[in-house]
Amino acid sequence: MGYGSRSEMARLARAGGVVLDGVDLTDVSKRIPVTPDLPSRMQIDGQPLDPPPGLVLMLNKPLGMTCSHKEDGALVYDVLPDRWRRRDPAISTIGRLDKQTSGLLLLTDDGDLLHRVISPRRHVAKVYRAGLARPLAGTEAALFAAGGLVLEGEDKPLAPAALEVLSPTEARLTVTEGRYHMVRRMFAAVGNHVETLHRERVGGLALPENLAPGEWRLLEPGDIDAIFAA
Repeated sequence: MGYGSRSEMARLARAGGVVLDGVDLTDVSKRIPVTPDLPSRMQIDGQPLDPPPGLVLMLNKPLGMTCSHKEDGALVYDVLPDRWRRRDPAISTIGRLDKQTSGLLLLTDDGDLLHRVISPRRHVAKVYRAGLARPLAGTEAALFAAGGLVLEGEDKPLAPAALEVLSPTEARLTVTEGRYHMVRRMFAAVGNHVETLHRERVGGLALPENLAPGEWRLLEPGDIDAIFAA
């Protein structure tokens, strides 16, 4: 879970840094069953135990951060506790948002859930709000909804997508695929340019208004169910 090596954790426990049900757990040979309520019963160095494997969280991704473990510059993992970088299995993003896209980003160490969300067979919708360089022509909604648009450099048509016009230069786009820079390339295909892009929703899970850029929160089972409910 990233807290430290076996020897480091043994030293912490012997010093009274591990508490279970209000009692110092100094017997480092004791095995503790991993149950759903364990994080509420155990404290490590004065803080509640992190969730066991199966952790899922949402992040309001700020602009300028990259969804990568290794690239230079600011990474989305920088806003998480340092020890989470050492968890095994590792925490990964569920899909990606490019450096200049903000909004709802999901992360997990649950590989099965990750693949369920991004699987094309699941048709999990992603909703984006796009600010455009030029006014909409008025034909984009019908073109996107019809399906069949082929992006530059590809030969497989896009699935139908829903466009809601918010203003002459702003639109909300709902897609069910996750191709590379897809939203930007869709608007480029109709002669426009995306200047700002923000993801508002994944499936039935919306980004809360009170979650500021750079903030994150753990998801409850009901939140995860909401992803697939829409």
